[in-house]
Amino acid sequence: MHLLWWIIVGLIAGWATGKIMRGSGFGPLMDIVVGIVGAIVGGWIMRALGFSGQGGTIYTILVAILGAVVLTWIVRLITGDRGTRASGGMKRVA
Repeated sequence: MHLLWWIIVGLIAGWATGKIMRGSGFGPLMDIVVGIVGAIVGGWIMRALGFSGQGGTIYTILVAILGAVVLTWIVRLITGDRGTRASGGMKRVA
């Protein structure tokens, strides 16, 4: 049951991160992975800031979204991708 919960939270966080970061997304499976890893990163950030790890469903999803946004931002900094891909994986030329 915990695995199903992680998948659901990951899916929600990955989808929300795609909307917040305005990118082309990573696809459904990778969005779930980004959301799950984001939940871990977000939990680490919240503990580092002194917040306890206890909260309800909304708290868990918000922390996962925070972590996924930070994770996506770091990945984009490293890869140089700013989320401006057009359909077909080609970068837009202005």
